Parts: sequence; structure tokens; C-alpha cells
Amino acid sequence: MTLKPLCAAAIVLLAIGPAFAQQGANSSNTRDLKLRGDRFTPLTYDQLTPAQKTMVEHILSGPRGSLDGPYNVLLRSPEMGDLAQQFGASMRYQSSLPPRLNEFAIIITARHWTAQHAWTVHKQTALREGLSPAICDAIANGRRPASMQPDEEAIYNFATEMLDAKQVSDANFAAVKEKFGERGVVDLVGVLGYYSFVSMVLNVDRYPVAPGLTPELKPLN
Repeated sequence: MTLKPLCAAAIVLLAIGPAFAQQGANSSNTRDLKLRGDRFTPLTYDQLTPAQKTMVEHILSGPRGSLDGPYNVLLRSPEMGDLAQQFGASMRYQSSLPPRLNEFAIIITARHWTAQHAWTVHKQTALREGLSPAICDAIANGRRPASMQPDEEAIYNFATEMLDAKQVSDANFAAVKEKFGERGVVDLVGVLGYYSFVSMVLNVDRYPVAPGLTPELKPLN
């Protein structure tokens, strides 16, 4: 190849290079965040403030990999929302409780608040982690499960008493402490508290279940 064609090719690359770079930037800025909502209109990436973008990046780079759930609402207060999602990631993915029991506590909380989206998502996770369908069905219908393993019974007794009576008896405290230690007690309180917060956020928004699904929880009263 002669020098002149090489120079011409270089000029073309220099001309189109910035255009491709700008196209890449535009593609990043207009990406679909797949946010959903009802009372809170789903935000687009272009609408986000720097603080909101920071929160989005923290969530998408973490174990969730999705903005499904309360995050469209929490983005309205991104500093608080970012702290909340970090706490939630700790309670969901780093709890000292076994995943089966952690998810059991979550669905008990979702049922307490009749939080449809939280129930749908975490019931499926609970089943994958080994919680029996009969237990899930009993919780959905507001009944004490007829048959539970001892560790499940300890979680159920503590969680339901905490949510319903706002106190925990010595017996229920001791049962959880004996099986999971003091950290287990604290992590259980943490997961009940975080998913109560999430359930309130979802209910205020009237957050819809995923497309194609029907809300499963019926009113208990």
C-alpha cells in the first residue's frame, strides 16, 4: 500500500473516532434501567442526578444486579436509598442465618405487610433454598405451619411474635440464641426490620408484581 492511501485511512479514522465515542456515551446514558412503579413514575437514566447514578451503579455492581423492587422509589432520596440498599444487601446475602431460614423470615414479613412483590420474589427464593411448599402456603394463608423443623419453628415463633406483639418472650429469644448465637438474633431482627421497611415502600408506591404474574396474597381480615 502506498503512503497516500495510508494517510487517507488515518484521516478517516480520526474523523469518525469521536463520533463512535459519542455514540458509546449516548448508549450508556440512555440505557434501560428496567425500573417499574405506580405512584412513583419510573425514572430513566437521563433523568438521574449524580447521586442517583452513584446509587444505581452501586446496586448494579452488587449481588442483586437488578433495580427491581423498591429502588425506583428510593432513588428519590438517593443518599438514604444508597445506605438502605447496602443494609439490605447485607441482610439478604451476608446474614449469619442459613438462606432457607433468612428467606423464611422475609416471607413472614412480606405476609405481615401484604407486600405482594416482596412475597412473590422471596417465596420463589425460599422454595429454591429448601423451604417446603406447605410452609409457604400456610404463611400465605395466615396460618401456623402444621409441620416445621426445629430451626424453622424457632424463626417462626420469634418473627411472628416480634411483628404481631412488638415484643419477644424469653423463650423465643432463647430458642434463636441457642441455635444461631447472639449474632443470629441480631441478624434476624435486622432482616425483619429491613423487609418491613421495604414492604412499606412497596405498599406506598402500590408497586406491581412482575408482568404476567398475579398477586398471590389475599387479605387476612
